[in-house]
Amino acid sequence: MPDPRRLLADIRPLREYPAYRRLWIGQSLSSVGSFMTGVAVAIQVYDLTGSSFAVGAVGLATFLPTVVLGLLGGSIVDAVDRRKLVLITSLGLMAVAIALTLQAFLDLRQVWLLYVLAAIGAGFAAVDMPARRTITARLLPPERLAAAAALHQLNFQVTLILAPLLAGVLTAAAGPGAVYVADVVTFLAVLYGVYQLAPMPPHGGGTTVSFRAVADGLAYAKRNRLIASIFLTDLFATGLAMPSALFPALATTHFHGGPETVGLLYSSIGIGGLVAAVFSGPLSHLRYQGRAMLAAVAVWGLSIGAVGFTSTLWLAIALLILAGASDIVTTVFRATILQVNTPDELRGRLNSLDFVIGAGGPRVGDARAGAVAGLTDPVVSIISGGVACALAVAVQAATSRTLSRYKA
Repeated sequence: MPDPRRLLADIRPLREYPAYRRLWIGQSLSSVGSFMTGVAVAIQVYDLTGSSFAVGAVGLATFLPTVVLGLLGGSIVDAVDRRKLVLITSLGLMAVAIALTLQAFLDLRQVWLLYVLAAIGAGFAAVDMPARRTITARLLPPERLAAAAALHQLNFQVTLILAPLLAGVLTAAAGPGAVYVADVVTFLAVLYGVYQLAPMPPHGGGTTVSFRAVADGLAYAKRNRLIASIFLTDLFATGLAMPSALFPALATTHFHGGPETVGLLYSSIGIGGLVAAVFSGPLSHLRYQGRAMLAAVAVWGLSIGAVGFTSTLWLAIALLILAGASDIVTTVFRATILQVNTPDELRGRLNSLDFVIGAGGPRVGDARAGAVAGLTDPVVSIISGGVACALAVAVQAATSRTLSRYKA
């Protein structure tokens, strides 16, 4: 009889590798703190302006540094000691949290300052996240990377649920300054975990920090059919079938609900992701990871599209939970395939490209969904996006066997 424990998340990377365990704990705490800060900034901007547009402008302020430093940051990661770089970026993010704390307790009430600090934080994060991923690939053997990716997603899904609740409670009890203080404290755990690591210079002596180095990374991604395929597959999922922008309209016009219905639709994908991350144990044992990734994106698209065919709320929630679970499978195997098949001297640039695609793809998807809904209606938009995603994956699987034939 199969051991039921194999269904649960594979924690062997945490149990067997103390350095990774310290890093993961620090990153988990820091993720909660950073997400709490994002919520607190949004609350503070709205309190100061009373404008939802002003809150949305925080995203615009962070977009440019995310893309530019996300791409250029990859060449930085491949040029210097990754341990030292993460220490610097973590200290930079901690400094931003301290600045947010000071402006809150001094009651400066300057919206422009919040935009500037959010943009600076986004710039540090765009270099920090890819650098941390390269450290994971150096700490663990290839056969543990799928489990590590699943553990990262488990942390991410818990953060999505826990951080907004904590931010709301702390802000209500003591103001946004208390949230920023909590964020500062979480960085101590990150700094401790990274400081304990041995130096991690890039293999081969590293590269120069330049746009030419960025171009070399892009050229490698284009030339390597497997890596190009995983990026393209992810763009199919986010660029064609991202449903988030449609939830407020669907809740009102299609499911005849109110704000609570909007909240249920948003949280359903996160719930599915959390369940899949908790029961991600079997993912560590799958060899045809590319085939699983293609199937998961197809399930994502079909589940999202099917939401438009039902006016029953509980069924729509079930479909979104299924979509969230399939998204975890896609994310785990994209991360695993990328780490295993990227040379160490290019790992920073490729992880940066993955970060930019992961951050930009959903924004493209939201824009597509909103534009189609504006020309037609939200139901047509969600159905057409889901169907287009599933068809795109089917065409990719039929015309290019690189990903479907890949074995771990």
